[in-house]
Amino acid sequence: MTMATNAIELSNEARGFLKALASETRQQIMELFAGGVELTVNEVAERMSLAQSATSTHLATLRDGGVLTSRREWKTVYYRADPARIRTALLDLHASLNACCPPAEEASGGGCG
Repeated sequence: MTMATNAIELSNEARGFLKALASETRQQIMELFAGGVELTVNEVAERMSLAQSATSTHLATLRDGGVLTSRREWKTVYYRADPARIRTALLDLHASLNACCPPAEEASGGGCG
């Protein structure tokens, strides 16, 4: 069996974004950061009813995926959404999907539609 040669080429930013949001729990965690809210691990854990260790893992995945950013203030780490990196990942994802599967009105015999 051979691999398809026309796979979607995603940037590292788009791949990280998709991985970060692949979990329903992480999607729910992101809702907590709406409006520029800044939260600690403990605050997220409490609001989500999760263990602190599980919350830390989820937040690290979101940060590594470019969805959250963090800052340390002595022993406390504060997290917030990273709009600039989210925008970059979304633009990259949009470009990749358009290259693979252009909207029907733009498709000229190729793509998905």
